[in-house]
Amino acid sequence: MIDKTLTPIKRALLSVSDKTGLVEFGKFLSDQGVEILSTGGSAKTLADAGVPVKEVAEHTSFPEMMDGRVKTLHPKIHGGLLALRDNDDHLSSMDDHDIGLIDLLVVNLYPFEETVERGADFTTCIENIDIGGPAMIRSAAKNHVFVTVVVEAEDYEDVMVSIKENNGTTTEKLRKNLAAKAFARTGSYDAAISSWFAAELGNKYPDRINITAKKRQSLRYGENPHQDAAFYVSRSSNPRKGVATAKQVQGKELSYNNLNDTDAAFELVSEFDPADGPAVAIIKHANPCGVARGANYIEAYNKALLCDQTSAFGGIIALNGKLDGPTAREITKVFTEVVIATDADDAALEIMSAKKNLRLLLTGGIADPRSVGQTIRNVAGGYLAQSRDNGKVTQADLKVVTKRQPSEQELKDMLFAFTVCKHVKSNAIIYVKNGATVGIGAGQMSRVDSAKTAVRKGLDASEAAGLKNNMTEGSVVASDAFFPFVDGLLSAADAGVTAVIQPGGSIRDNEIIAAADAKGLAMVFTGMRHFRH
Repeated sequence: MIDKTLTPIKRALLSVSDKTGLVEFGKFLSDQGVEILSTGGSAKTLADAGVPVKEVAEHTSFPEMMDGRVKTLHPKIHGGLLALRDNDDHLSSMDDHDIGLIDLLVVNLYPFEETVERGADFTTCIENIDIGGPAMIRSAAKNHVFVTVVVEAEDYEDVMVSIKENNGTTTEKLRKNLAAKAFARTGSYDAAISSWFAAELGNKYPDRINITAKKRQSLRYGENPHQDAAFYVSRSSNPRKGVATAKQVQGKELSYNNLNDTDAAFELVSEFDPADGPAVAIIKHANPCGVARGANYIEAYNKALLCDQTSAFGGIIALNGKLDGPTAREITKVFTEVVIATDADDAALEIMSAKKNLRLLLTGGIADPRSVGQTIRNVAGGYLAQSRDNGKVTQADLKVVTKRQPSEQELKDMLFAFTVCKHVKSNAIIYVKNGATVGIGAGQMSRVDSAKTAVRKGLDASEAAGLKNNMTEGSVVASDAFFPFVDGLLSAADAGVTAVIQPGGSIRDNEIIAAADAKGLAMVFTGMRHFRH
């Protein structure tokens, strides 16, 4: 009776594109008396290092051909991987056809993803689609009861430990774990190919979608302590700057909520081109509680903070550029969970280092707000896919619909407010004055409630700052979608706004325009809405 819990490693096939750790692993196997088969560059690397190696072509008695396209697709390879060691018919077939067992397979695939990422042409990408590698991996993984399969160099150590501790064998648990990883790798590889092919054909929504990502870390929990969670990072030919690509310089491990909120913060602040000046966004529970531009980052931060100092406590702060010392010192006066910026100077790093738990992330650049892409959301039994909301309204897109024309400052503030709208949960109402939010109403079931919430938040902020008047007086207001009734507009007018920006398109637009004219407001239509559910 064959013991299936521990299987001996007597012959191994090593064929890798990534040679990291190959020589050390090959020497270990050779020292253990394992016969090593290999191909092409892997065989040369091992041989040059003095590791005894037998070419696959010699093992199969069949030469490589067609520029290496056909070398491992052979019964002596797949028979050696797939044969059941406890099946007499399989063993008899092996004897009849001189097929030797292969107990360990080490394969990492042609670098298709890397080839795409460096912008190679179509033909080159096609040539970097591995055929023999996935076939061998799947054969070995299917037969993991008897065969150990390794697809990543990081697993060499576990295999060596098992062989050393178990007298030249690998454990059943290790083989199962490696087989699961192997199938995940071939699955993600095929997903990358199919996604690239669809993109090359201009097919945004193919009949089947494949989502592939690699786990970066397990998280302590999800949104709540009773939920499990993990953080996965997708591969892309043009990775989007943000939380997934950022380097964490310091601070505690990021939580699920930290990651979600930090992503929201950086996506928002990236709307504002650094060439046009500093911008700062403060986020709490994925909604902004303050956004502002300034002559420098400390001014932008203080203006953003003024909008809602209470909610900013324990929030996420994002900058569209390099964090400097004075701004870092100001930020550390308030308890903050995460700061994300494109970079940080030495003074800022030193100041931040005194706050051991504060997470500092540096991205190396901003996310392009106009880039194309898709967002995917789970629904029960399926997914919803849509293009990223990369819509950007400019002054040339605005249509003035009231008797009064807006001033230049009102136009600047309206465009700023409408940009912030894109990143606020609907219904969204944003009050802005002099390049800073002064009242934010988010996520209410009616637009008038959002308008009232924003006014109340502005009043609270004004009182906290010791101001006599509500900061919304003399501001502009943005709505992410049209005002369906005049009540929302009148609420804003009562708060002291002077100008309104909204998409328009309501059957009551004429009533809304008449109400704005009656209040002496300037109002513009964008023709574009920014629902965010």
